[in-house]
Amino acid sequence: MSTLFKTARLLSAILTSLFILTLPGCQDHRLPQPGQVIQPTGPKPDWGPTIGAQMQAVIEELGRLSPIPLNELTPQQARLQPSFKDAVNSLLDKNNIPRPTANVTVSQQMIPGAGGTPIRIVVYTPKNAMGPLPVIVYYHGGGWVIASPEVYEYSTLALAEETGAVVVSVDYRLAPENKFPTAHEDAFAAYQWVKTNAASLNGNPDKIAVAGESAGGNMAITVSMMARDQNIGLPVHILSVFPVANNDLNTPSYNQYANAKPLNRPLVQYFTSNYFNSPADGDSPLISLVDVANLKGLPPTTIIGAEIDPLQSEGMQLRDKLQASGVTVRYQLFTGATHEFFGMYAIVPQAQQAQELAATQLINAFK
Repeated sequence: MSTLFKTARLLSAILTSLFILTLPGCQDHRLPQPGQVIQPTGPKPDWGPTIGAQMQAVIEELGRLSPIPLNELTPQQARLQPSFKDAVNSLLDKNNIPRPTANVTVSQQMIPGAGGTPIRIVVYTPKNAMGPLPVIVYYHGGGWVIASPEVYEYSTLALAEETGAVVVSVDYRLAPENKFPTAHEDAFAAYQWVKTNAASLNGNPDKIAVAGESAGGNMAITVSMMARDQNIGLPVHILSVFPVANNDLNTPSYNQYANAKPLNRPLVQYFTSNYFNSPADGDSPLISLVDVANLKGLPPTTIIGAEIDPLQSEGMQLRDKLQASGVTVRYQLFTGATHEFFGMYAIVPQAQQAQELAATQLINAFK
């Protein structure tokens, strides 16, 4: 398999050293050591005294690019603001570091969403790979209100590259134009379509995993619940990265990181007020996985948590409830990292470690 990043001649001029990171199923990776390349410019923020240096640098750049809090904008305006991906790219460009690439082919098509309404999928297919390949159905974050497959593309590129699987990123419909549970129903419709049409993607219908971040991490769980309840083949694995898993905004991590960036309590309230028809929707088993949902019979699950994240507590609560329900769970909390760190592996070392964990778990599930 090809390297996660294309080694560039420019690196020799700006790096004082290199280190080797070998991920499952891949050749040696020569990655810039973040600690020697990009550093923050200011002191650690009050809301994140344990934040890692490279993580802080990305958050600083995001604040420079997008200074207005998203919850002060309309959803339509918020979707046009620079994202964490733009902050990563900006820092890479400033430091003459190549942006992440992968040896994959990217295509897109329209498929039926909930009720037959067309939705878009973006498909990442490893080049020169013999099929049929495993498949990962991926759901992006953004609180069901903002973002797209393109915003989270570094995550899907890495998953395809490091696992050798076809990754199908679902562009489910967003709120407030499409209220709860539209995004959840689109997510399940996309999973059903992939199960039925895996061969057309050079995929193996018996080796399908689901994955997602934040709101998408929630939907990776709920899609599996719906597949169980409707007697549709379960995914072989769930990768749930800093998931929404409850409807309690007063957990220990919500109180400790109420003002964190890029996710905080006011922004979560903004997202839910736009997606929910009424506050009662928060008590649905599709949202309150911890308090309401039946999690029995779900496939093995990997949960990746970020320390400096209002969602930290509910990720741990989800771990505990899954285990109590008899589900095999691998949980890892990445200290010094904030919400959205998973796709920042070009800069943030914790993201590199999280990518390695995710790839290992998925590869093992596909065996």
